[in-house]
Amino acid sequence: MKINCLARAKDANYVAQQKPAKEFVVFVSRFILTMLLMVMGSKSVFAEQDKMNFVIIFCDDLGYNDLGCFGSKKIRTPNLDRMAKEGRRFTNFLVPSSVCSPSRAALLTGCYPKRVDMHQHVVFPKTKRGLHPDEVTIAEF
Repeated sequence: MKINCLARAKDANYVAQQKPAKEFVVFVSRFILTMLLMVMGSKSVFAEQDKMNFVIIFCDDLGYNDLGCFGSKKIRTPNLDRMAKEGRRFTNFLVPSSVCSPSRAALLTGCYPKRVDMHQHVVFPKTKRGLHPDEVTIAEF
């Protein structure tokens, strides 16, 4: 059985956060939909594939001026510069946490990190915890 974070909102522990969670889910859903529509801009792409493909480059501690396409003279990023020239550049992005693992969990699930029990820690290679295997992620859409 697949677990959806919105179903968890009915738990007594999460009722107080229901409204902000819905707003975040709507925001993430709209962001992903917008990104998909921009990346897959032509009907011919849809005809060739059963599922759409898109790439999200999600970096920790990346500054605005750390890429050539945003003006860096010290750091060379020719491949990313080419991707930015050929595709779309997004210049504003918000995350629900200041550390990597909770932010990635939110991006993957569309839920606040606390709803998927990823709000208290960073996941390291030997960590025994992580996303529940039945959690629905954007990879399944």
